[in-house]
Amino acid sequence: MTRTRIECLLAAFPKLMGTGKQHTFVETDSVRYVYQPLDRLYMVLLTTKNSNILEDLETLRLFSRVIPEYCRTMDEGEISEHCFDLLFAFDEIVALGYRENVNLTQIRTFTEMDSHEERVFRAVRETQEREAKAEMKRKAKELQQARRDAERSGKKIPTYGGYGGGSTASSAAIIKDNYEPEKPRVAPAPARQSGPNKALKLGSKGKEVDNFVDKLKSEGENIVTAAAGRKQSDASKALPPPINTESVHLKVEEKVSLSCGRDGGLQSMEVLGIITLQISDDKNSRIRLHVANNDKKGAQLQTHPNVDKKLFSSESLIGLKNAEKSFPLNNDVGVLKWRLQTTDESLIPLTINCWPSESSTGCDVNIEYELQEDSLELKDVVVAIPLPSGVGAPVIGDVDGEYRHDSRRNILEWLLPVIDAGNRSGSMEFSIAGQASNFFPIAVSFVSTNNFCDIQVVKVTPVDGDGSVRFSTETSFVADKYEIL
Repeated sequence: MTRTRIECLLAAFPKLMGTGKQHTFVETDSVRYVYQPLDRLYMVLLTTKNSNILEDLETLRLFSRVIPEYCRTMDEGEISEHCFDLLFAFDEIVALGYRENVNLTQIRTFTEMDSHEERVFRAVRETQEREAKAEMKRKAKELQQARRDAERSGKKIPTYGGYGGGSTASSAAIIKDNYEPEKPRVAPAPARQSGPNKALKLGSKGKEVDNFVDKLKSEGENIVTAAAGRKQSDASKALPPPINTESVHLKVEEKVSLSCGRDGGLQSMEVLGIITLQISDDKNSRIRLHVANNDKKGAQLQTHPNVDKKLFSSESLIGLKNAEKSFPLNNDVGVLKWRLQTTDESLIPLTINCWPSESSTGCDVNIEYELQEDSLELKDVVVAIPLPSGVGAPVIGDVDGEYRHDSRRNILEWLLPVIDAGNRSGSMEFSIAGQASNFFPIAVSFVSTNNFCDIQVVKVTPVDGDGSVRFSTETSFVADKYEIL
């Protein structure tokens, strides 16, 4: 069929659908439309009237099953974004107008174009590169040893490769990259010759590179050149810090490592916290920190060896043993740290329950979360659920928040912007082929600006004199390793 013929047939399809009856096909004098609704879109198959409609329906179902492999939603924008991936997959289903005997797994394999010969070639090339590096190191050792022997015996340093006396500096430069011997003597630069320079110019293919980069940009790739990268890094260095810092700045950092069983029960939980002090003004270097320890969970505290332990135990003050000394300037100093180890399930900050129910067609998975510590506000929560490979995308039912399917890593990510006292619980349901054991271990990540163990610095005072010192505090509580096994 010509393009004009196809466009005319597709333009007539919506008019033929205006009968108000539910069919799976529509026939005209010359062609048959076999279609399937996909939310607000239609998957349409154009065939001749003498084709086998049962085979056409099976082909249509395979077409419709391919789309969720590449598109998260059945809308026009998502399909347009992955149009080339869909075209390549469709091309594996129908060739020259006839159906190919393929299934979904074979289509995925063909489109990924995984080649055993390519893997063997890459392995051989990596082996050759390692051998070349080992040979280079061995040659460098030989050159270095020969140079040392020549210096000990007082003889002229041997030359290599027929370059005369100038090879000494070259050899020394090669050795220095790996072994850092004494600095070689640098020969004076030769005088620049007049007249046209016909030497090889580095970067002579700059126009070709620019054209290639422009082509990549036109295809939607995000290209960062070296100059732009340097400008960006310089700009990032010049940017102000994310929070307003005073001359006395405190960081209260905590991280939790937790392992829970899939059937419930806390296997291990450890919370590590530290208070770090940074002073940028010498006037505020002799200070004391007033600590408010409202922890009820049983954290064990430990001060820095230079901190007065008696002063801390009696008055909850952090100060140096020698009051005449000052805290170091412009340096992060850990003054207090704590540790909490427990198997008490009531102390789990965020519980995750996953309920896979196996059926004849696969698994129906229900996963839910619940915040047990109301004082916390968890942000950017990501619950990563592993999926079985080779079964396609999951069918999502009810979901609180958002989700993202990573088909390359076979992971379903449940994305929750904020979990707090007003949003303590939520759930997600999805269906996919597989067994109950395929959905573990589940990994959780989050950040919070409220610490888990209620330990904070509430006041900073000078050692000599009354009053208080202005200070800033930066608090963070992050999940280091949070798993449901």
